[in-house]
Amino acid sequence: MQDTAKQYDAVIAECRSLFINKMSDYGSAWRILRLSSLTDQIFIKATRIRQLQENEVRKVDEGEKSEFIGIINYSIMALIQLEKGVVENPDLNVEDATILYDKHIKITKDLMLNKNHDYGEAWRDMRVSSLTDLILQKLLRVKQIEDNKGKTIVSEGIDANYQDMINYAVFAMIHLG
Repeated sequence: MQDTAKQYDAVIAECRSLFINKMSDYGSAWRILRLSSLTDQIFIKATRIRQLQENEVRKVDEGEKSEFIGIINYSIMALIQLEKGVVENPDLNVEDATILYDKHIKITKDLMLNKNHDYGEAWRDMRVSSLTDLILQKLLRVKQIEDNKGKTIVSEGIDANYQDMINYAVFAMIHLG
């Protein structure tokens, strides 16, 4: 399990670095996005990964890894939006956004460690394509919850689904090396 934590941290360090660099380039323009828009961005990334996995010919020279990074970073943005709400104008500087990023990654990693303990690291025997399908399933669940105005009867909330998507994407990146 210690290897998992180190591998997880290495993947997140790469994602976090890109997040910070994009914040430096674009600011927090993403803060105006509604949850449904972030969900759709993640859906586009996951759909593209599935297409890359199924198609032999690629017309754009980008692989699955960059798309999984996008899923992780957009999911963290969604968790931040859930916490802070959507704004009309960008309102976070790089430092404040990074603090929120780190906060939500810590919560998500702790969730992963607890589930990983209970499931005995079963994800290590899964295929990347299965992890992609699970992300797509989570996205369809989130879309349904969004269509239900955030209400669920017995199911976990939107935040838990975003956290699971982050963890599945990290697992896929670990598998991809």
